[in-house]
Amino acid sequence: MDTSSAEIHPNPPYKVDKTIEAARASLSGQRKGIRALLPFLGPAFVASIAYIDPGNFATNIQGGSQFGYKMLWVVVVANLMAMLLQNMSAKLGIATGKNLSELCRDHFPKWLSYTMWVISEFAAMATDLAEFLGATLGLNLLFGIPMLYATFLTGIATYLILMLDRYGFRPLEKFIAGFALMIGGCYIVETFLSKPDLGQVVYHSVVPWLGNADSIMLAVGVIGATVMPHAIYLHSSLTQNRIVPRNDEERIKIYKFNTKEVIIALSFAGFVNLAMMYMAASVFNGKGHTEVADIQSAYHTLTPLLGSAAASVFLVSLLCSGISSSVVGTMAGQVIMQGFVGFSIPLWLRRVITMLPTIIIVALGVDPTQTLIISQVILSIVLPAPIIALIYFTRKKEIMGVLVNSKKVTVLSIISAILILGLNLFLIYQTFADFLHL
Repeated sequence: MDTSSAEIHPNPPYKVDKTIEAARASLSGQRKGIRALLPFLGPAFVASIAYIDPGNFATNIQGGSQFGYKMLWVVVVANLMAMLLQNMSAKLGIATGKNLSELCRDHFPKWLSYTMWVISEFAAMATDLAEFLGATLGLNLLFGIPMLYATFLTGIATYLILMLDRYGFRPLEKFIAGFALMIGGCYIVETFLSKPDLGQVVYHSVVPWLGNADSIMLAVGVIGATVMPHAIYLHSSLTQNRIVPRNDEERIKIYKFNTKEVIIALSFAGFVNLAMMYMAASVFNGKGHTEVADIQSAYHTLTPLLGSAAASVFLVSLLCSGISSSVVGTMAGQVIMQGFVGFSIPLWLRRVITMLPTIIIVALGVDPTQTLIISQVILSIVLPAPIIALIYFTRKKEIMGVLVNSKKVTVLSIISAILILGLNLFLIYQTFADFLHL
């Protein structure tokens, strides 16, 4: 077994994990059907939190309020590409017993690995900034807690959740999955309260539409900022030593189970994103409020339109999203550092370091929405590195063995990468052009 797991779970107090025993029973054929899949559920649900973080809230709300149901297809396309890339990341960990950042360190020149580490750390901090602000806004709007105090409460909450890691991988996976289910439950409630036109939802989820420059820019924002760099790094680390295959036959079986989990978890995240947008389409666009473009105005507009219960459910989902995605972001930061440079820092120190930008922004009274936009631009700049590295490694048989990409997967992943990276470049250009009034 790869020794990097000791860095993630220092001195684990467990000897034989029941989940591993159940997984072995599934691999040997003793467990059938859904029971066989259950031990493998976890990693993709953790990674899926990156796709329903507070940054997605702002983008989906703006899309729904401005264009109604017409941009739902963009969410579907973005989610399909996310499935492909996250499944490749999970496969990388299963095939090699190493995560993406470790393979970069092993196969790339030292200068390149260190460069990728530095930019990935910036990405992790930008990600945590958006997630931390989301949780802070949730506490502020839901309970009236001042923003500055809310940042400290968020930091304490996420640190306590991260401490579950010392008891093995399963408790933390269950906790994160619980948050994901809570967010999904909130949007099931919002679906009933907002009463969307289901015919329009189905139609616009599969029929593409691009109307004007604003809608194109929004499509760029949804697709270009969907795949998160830290989620690609993290997913490979979540599968690398979770259930260690003893031969190629087990590698193939574990990968098939994980593929099913990716489909389930990312489909769930896709539903949440669709629900965010069609709720905004029904409530805001349908009632003439086409200017709603951020989380705070969405909350204040929801209250008179659907009542305080709907607004509170919205804030509960935002709070769950912010806290859980901040936990996942911190986990990813540890994996990135351990993989690229071979050492890590205590979780409390990483939690403090990644909190500082948010505390400074809140203390200075900077507009949270503008901060979210800046964080997405930073992520767009960083994203090419993990996607290119992921495709590079998963197409090499000497690294992947029996789990090497098929030609079809490689072609689809390259097309997805070109589309995502091209849209990210457009997003960066447009953002700076607007900022400089070009």
